[in-house]
Order: sequence, then structure tokens, then C-alpha cells
Amino acid sequence: MAMIRVGTRGSALAMTQTTTVAERVSELAGSSYELVRVRTEGDILKGSLSQIGGTGVFVAALRDAVLEGRCDLAVHSLKDLPTLPADGLTVAAVPGREDVRDALCARDGLTLATLPDGARVGTGSPRRAAQLRAARPGIEVVDIRGNVDTRLGRVAGLVSGAPGDLDGVVLAAAGLRRLGREEAITELIDPAVMLPAPGQGALAVECREGEAAPGVREALASYDHAPTRLAVTAERAVLRRLEAGCSAPIGALAHLRGDELALEAVVCSLDGRSILRLTRSAPAADVDAAAQLGHALADELLAAGAAVIAPLTS
Repeated sequence: MAMIRVGTRGSALAMTQTTTVAERVSELAGSSYELVRVRTEGDILKGSLSQIGGTGVFVAALRDAVLEGRCDLAVHSLKDLPTLPADGLTVAAVPGREDVRDALCARDGLTLATLPDGARVGTGSPRRAAQLRAARPGIEVVDIRGNVDTRLGRVAGLVSGAPGDLDGVVLAAAGLRRLGREEAITELIDPAVMLPAPGQGALAVECREGEAAPGVREALASYDHAPTRLAVTAERAVLRRLEAGCSAPIGALAHLRGDELALEAVVCSLDGRSILRLTRSAPAADVDAAAQLGHALADELLAAGAAVIAPLTS
């Protein structure tokens, strides 16, 4: 079987995630693989995610590489994928999910509760920023960009020789775990306090519709994790119905509870002063039912005033 070419961004986290996926898919397919590095707009442009076009800027170039035949597969952090599918591409596998939670990495072992008033905490996510402000109105939230190690270097005392100009940063626990940076975590933030981004902790493997080699198709099908796909389908359906971009101050988390899929979502004002949080469940029949659950919860959020609370237009 021909070598499988797997597209990836060049960051340490992207390379780690893609290598894990490529190794498993090639093992299942009985083939070898090579990684193809693709530079995306998100890797080039500076400024906040909302200024440069949201997290979709991290995937467009990868999708083009697959569509143009330079790669057979592309691996994305699922929370970076726009909710609308790309013409000619399909998400062929959603592997089992990592930790969904956000993580605080702070100086001196501090937690959200023990950070002093006036503490400076960095994040590049409007969702995290809003929920941080709601949980701890007395802290200062600082907008930051950069890879995981760059962000950790902003925390006083965490990285030798780094700026250390912040008291803490909030990052996805999944990325820290995949990079082996768990020791930097001082608190795994309970979703009751900070609901994660739709799809957080999950990966997506995209390929051209109907063009994967037979062995690769079967490998991707067996690699797909049904409970994770159901959960992220419901979460992302909330975003899609709200017509909100990936950088909107919206969190969503779904999980299987017996034969039911339970979904919770939050919409926040950017200043954290207004928060609307609702839950809904439905039989976990299939991905269509999961999407319908997400749409129904989004409709409830809109009826309760979500569009007044948060900037929802993507």
C-alpha cells in the first residue's frame, strides 16, 4: 500500500497530535506514513484570534493541501474546525477524546480561588476570558498569543529565562497532557466553573470525500470513536445554530449518560457580567439526533436572550 501523507501544522502540539494519529492509522491500515508540514495563516498573522479571523485560520491551508492532493489526510484540533463542512472533504475519524477541561497554570501553585485580587492571567480565548472574569471579577485578564511553551513562559517562575510577566495562564488540559506538560498545571478547572469550547480535547481527521485508499478507509472507520463523535456533534451544532464563530464566548460540553446524550452550553458577555447556561438531553440515537439536540439547545439559548448577551455573528 502507498505511503499515507498526513498534513499538519508545524507547532510542537500539532506535530505531537498528528504523529499519534498517523502512527495509529498507518498501523490499522498496514502502511507507512510521512508528515507534511503546512504553514497556516494562524501561524503567520499576529493579533488576537478575533482580529485575524477566528480559529478557522488554522485549518484553511491544511484543507487546501488535502484538496490539492499534497496530503491524503489532515489532522486538526476539532475546536479549530469551522462548523460548516468544507466542499470535497469529510471528517473521516474522530478519535477518542482527551481531557476536556481547561487548566490553570499559575505561579507558586496558585488556583483560581487563591489568586490574589489584581493577579494577571493570560488567555487568547474570549470564552475563557469571560468565564474567568465571571469566576474571579478581581483579576486582570490579559490577551495573549503563542504556542504552549511561549504561553507558559509568561508565567512567573515557570520557565527559566522567560519573561514571567503574568501570574497565570489558562490552556487546554488536553494540549498540556499531549505535550507532557502536566507538571505546569496548578488546577484543572471544573466545567461547572469554566465550560470548555465545543470539541475541546478532540481531534478530527479529514480526507477527500470518497478518495481514501480502501485500507485507509477501513482504518479511519475503525479509529473513529462513536461516543466522542456524538458528543462533539452536539456541541458543534450549538455553535452552528447560533451562527457563532469558534472564537465567540460560548462553551458547550456533551456526554453520554446511559442511553441519553446530555448537553450543556453557556453564552457569556465578554466582560463576564452576564452568563446564560442551559442543559438539555435526548436519546443518543445517532449523529443526526446529536445535531438536533445541539440545535434545540441553541434555540433555547436564543429564546432566553443569547444574542443580546454575546456577539454571535461569526
